[in-house]
Amino acid sequence: MVKAVVLGAAGGIGQPLSLLLKINPLITELGLYDIVNTPGVAADLSHIATPAKVAGYLPPDDGLKKVLTGAELVVIPAGVPRKPGMTRDQLFSINAGIVKSLATGIAEYAPKAFVLVISNPVNSTVPIVAEVFKKYEGVYDPKRIFGVTTLDVIRASTFVAESNGTPGASADVVVPVVGGHSGVTIVPLLSQSSPALETPSGETPDAFTSRVAALVKRIQFGGDEVVKAKDGAGSATLSMAYAGAEFASKLLRAINGEKGIVTPSFVALPDGGKALAEELKTLAVQANYNEELATLEYFSSNITLGPQGVDKIHPIGKVSDEEAKLVVAAVPELATNITTGVTYIAEAEKNPKL
Repeated sequence: MVKAVVLGAAGGIGQPLSLLLKINPLITELGLYDIVNTPGVAADLSHIATPAKVAGYLPPDDGLKKVLTGAELVVIPAGVPRKPGMTRDQLFSINAGIVKSLATGIAEYAPKAFVLVISNPVNSTVPIVAEVFKKYEGVYDPKRIFGVTTLDVIRASTFVAESNGTPGASADVVVPVVGGHSGVTIVPLLSQSSPALETPSGETPDAFTSRVAALVKRIQFGGDEVVKAKDGAGSATLSMAYAGAEFASKLLRAINGEKGIVTPSFVALPDGGKALAEELKTLAVQANYNEELATLEYFSSNITLGPQGVDKIHPIGKVSDEEAKLVVAAVPELATNITTGVTYIAEAEKNPKL
């Protein structure tokens, strides 16, 4: 018996995500919450003949409390989508307050739930959730808070399969993606791709290098590709819903005892990020980078899932010289993004209107 909740269930990500969770056989109860339309979304989904019972709630009459009570898994896609020309800072200024409010509700009504954060910018919203939880006794558990970066890996696998000339085999391609979940903080480790990125007969080393660089850029800015293609009508909603459902499914399987499930996620690091800091020092030498790097308390990397959430955080591992440069280049922006989230909650303590 698993109760899953989607906060922001009536939005562009929330609706398809709720559909995918409704058909997951591991979920027996599905709670939907948003500021509008959730009763209708719930009624629509309830006609699908799968085990999960569905209920939709709105803010009046303690809707947030009702939907969260008894929840074991909470997914947060709530917030506004990024529009053409919108900066990450502008997006943050809108979504930060939404995530703070929902995190407060989770801390009060579902303090032991596993929390999956989709709301962008993930590099900042995950620290917001963590900082809110820290203000409640016994609530904060870094092993149970996840920033969903699965879409970056899905894009990497899809684009590498296309580049290899086998687009139908994308599900069999695994490309680790580390760092964060926006722009240059997304670092695909194509050198670790399995199967490897192929070099067609006759392709010169320079042409291969150019192809790799183009793949990296497309993976990093795949979200922009969708925003532009939708021409102001939205962002990556369907692919993000798929990614969120994929991560939720893997977590539920791990909670139920399945072993060996490895997947990427943006999570809090143990020991304040000391192990990562040592690895980054090595990569900085490889990249001929001589400036001091910030210590990161959050990072996206492969993790092994277990019944308690994060069971193991895997190291970055061996990378190419160019990838070392990309990882090192991501650190300053990641550090700024993380600080932005932490600072927002600190400022909110002084100014409750935030």
